Amino acid sequence: MTGLLSFIHWNVSPEIFQLGPFSVRWYGLLFAGGFLLGYHIGEKMLKSENVSQKWIDSLFFYIIVATIIGARLGHVFFYGWDYYSKNPLEIFMVWHGGLASHGGALGILVALIIHSKLITKRSVLWTLDRIVVPTALVAAFIRTGNLMNSEIYGNPTTLPWGFIFERNGETVAKHPTQIYEALMYVITFLFLSYLYWKTDAKKREGFIFGLFFILVFGSRFFIEFIKEDQEAFEAGMVLNMGQWLSIPFVVAGIILAVRAFKLPMKEYKNR
Repeated sequence: MTGLLSFIHWNVSPEIFQLGPFSVRWYGLLFAGGFLLGYHIGEKMLKSENVSQKWIDSLFFYIIVATIIGARLGHVFFYGWDYYSKNPLEIFMVWHGGLASHGGALGILVALIIHSKLITKRSVLWTLDRIVVPTALVAAFIRTGNLMNSEIYGNPTTLPWGFIFERNGETVAKHPTQIYEALMYVITFLFLSYLYWKTDAKKREGFIFGLFFILVFGSRFFIEFIKEDQEAFEAGMVLNMGQWLSIPFVVAGIILAVRAFKLPMKEYKNR
């Protein structure tokens, strides 16, 4: 039997420091840091195609707003509607926690459709093929924030890298599924970056975007098998809510990737 001392005892405070009523938390710092790094990477990519700075700045403003609103509403409607329907003002209290990645993905998709119609005047797939590359890295930062919050972890494990989340009163080691997901998102980022910079994949409209859906939500689907239920209603479900929500994204990714190779490659004039 694996000894208790071989596990990782995790008791990190989610707060970095506090000044009166104001506190700086790891989750918020990683969330903001991820977006800043994502902006830098996305800016470099778009500038390599001579896209104007006005486009770039407006694009990332849309994404930041859409991510927060979409992820919050995703949590409210997919996971906590029983509670929020009785406490509607809590919906606006984002600082209390509660964001869903599937909702964030939908929010970004809607925002980019609007952005493409109003500003870029290009196919939304052109934008998505570029934006999902840094988005994968941002997702890794957010999952690391979940680790610092000691939340969204897995079922009991005897593996030596199991985490005992002591802040939550846990005494048994659990799968650190936040780390599993973060690692998959970093791998996805590196793979998509290679495709963007070293191949003609970005000329196959929708291909990189489709692969993003397959890799991110495909890995999420399988990791959910060893993750604790996030809400009570998931108990006894053959597939949990995260898995049901992931399936349409994976299917859409496959359709997009296959479609991309059936259409001719596209070239856009620099603007």
